[in-house]
Amino acid sequence: MKAVRVHAWGEPPRIEELPEPLAAPGRTLVRMQAATVGHIDRTVWSGAFLRHPPLPYVPGVEAAGVVLSSERFAPGQRVWMRGGGLGIARDGTWRECVDAPDEALGELPDGVSFALGSAFFSPCTSAWIALHEVGQLRPGERVLVSGASGAVGSIAVQLAREAGAEARAVVYDAAQARRLAPGIEAVEAADLQAEADLLLDMVGGSALPQALRGVKPGGRAVLVGYAGGPEARLDLPELLQRDVALLPLNILRREASARAAAPRLLQQIAQGRLQLAVREFPLAQAAEALQWIATRGHAGRAVLTVPASAVGG
Repeated sequence: MKAVRVHAWGEPPRIEELPEPLAAPGRTLVRMQAATVGHIDRTVWSGAFLRHPPLPYVPGVEAAGVVLSSERFAPGQRVWMRGGGLGIARDGTWRECVDAPDEALGELPDGVSFALGSAFFSPCTSAWIALHEVGQLRPGERVLVSGASGAVGSIAVQLAREAGAEARAVVYDAAQARRLAPGIEAVEAADLQAEADLLLDMVGGSALPQALRGVKPGGRAVLVGYAGGPEARLDLPELLQRDVALLPLNILRREASARAAAPRLLQQIAQGRLQLAVREFPLAQAAEALQWIATRGHAGRAVLTVPASAVGG
């Protein structure tokens, strides 16, 4: 089988021929159809992640495909996969055939493409948990999303509206406003009034204090990411006076909740109620996909695909 392999941290990955994995108890063999190239994959590949798989290794944390052999799933079942150490502690999903722990898999509805099945988990479950578990969103509330041009932020706006809330995107320049998905209402950070009940912030850095100005006294702010930088200077007296709660989201500690939310999110995607942009790359262009996700201003998630001829072999 063809597989993408990394021999040294940060070096361009390359396509190699490897033996196909064998069936084993507690593991499912999957013919891979699509595998996400995400920021966690890039972090592991660079050597900066807190855990390191033994070199050489096959990257890839998330994927979708068709079951070949399993004790739990029927052959031919469409599945998505994530977890079980894939791409972090052991070889991951950037290969034509993947052997994954049974518990890492979930059923993929027929109405969801393999590309979306591969890409949905991180942004959709992160947005859902940020809104409902951490942010405790209630119908009729006003929501601000800082970083809505990204995958998590775009999904957060859609999910907030699905829940009966009013959602707007905070933008910091005209270019960012142009990258928003159609239908997302924007408000410039300089024009914010303290009116929102809930802020979801993916940006961090110097943008966070600006976004916080849009939260009303007694409101909540969920800190999801720090694409704009890991450090922020906050006016603590003002924050205390306004009684704004800062609530961090650690998605790795909420894996069980994320997996529980996955089926309903997939149904929303299948019904066309959730839209997630993806850009597809052939498996052989993994290096290009890694470079693309590092480029500021890109929209959607990168997905590696396997040609139908390879899947049939």
